[in-house]
Amino acid sequence: MAIFLDTGNIEEIKKYHKMGIIRGVTTNPTILLKDGVTGGMAAVKAHTIEMAKLIAPLPLSVEVTSNDKEEMIVQAKEMAGWAKNINVKITVHGPNGELDNMEVIHELETKHDIRVNVTAMMSAQQCLLAAMAGATYVSIFGGRVNNMGYNVIEEIEKIRDLIDNFGLKAEIIVGSTREVLNIVEWLNAGAHIVTAVPKLIEGMLVHPYTKETVQMFLEDAAKGEKA
Repeated sequence: MAIFLDTGNIEEIKKYHKMGIIRGVTTNPTILLKDGVTGGMAAVKAHTIEMAKLIAPLPLSVEVTSNDKEEMIVQAKEMAGWAKNINVKITVHGPNGELDNMEVIHELETKHDIRVNVTAMMSAQQCLLAAMAGATYVSIFGGRVNNMGYNVIEEIEKIRDLIDNFGLKAEIIVGSTREVLNIVEWLNAGAHIVTAVPKLIEGMLVHPYTKETVQMFLEDAAKGEKA
């Protein structure tokens, strides 16, 4: 599936979706706030429905805003009902290491047929357990892992081997992408998907030597017309 656009900006989604180079969109409360989505759940709902409709049938990941077990289930069911292509993000555990989230993930996937993107993971072992619980996607934060002094590529390779060897359905998403280099590097390591903000996708596409070459072609074409 390759690249998911990491944004809540409608215009950016339109721009890159028209190019045919993204395979989904991911958001979270921090991204939506940064992109100006305020006004509580009503505003989130309206904005999410617009994004989902724009990219359908490609997947859109949205995140619950609570870590209370019952509230997560209620929110996830509501969000999944906004559009058929919505996946719901649940963090692998709570802010103090609470373990209820794994039960929520398992219940949503097995009892409510809701596709879950388990997020905020930093290791292969976390991803394995999330995949065993039934997650559709397991998201490891590559940039943050690297910032801790570890190379996330080793974790990606471990996760991919475990998922393939045990026949688990989960697809690996690597997020928290910091550099253009990360995108192809992490996909090559075995990630099914890498998330990228718009400026990183632009960085993949635009090359200074390509700009120089195109300019030369145009200048030479103009000279040829005048000759």
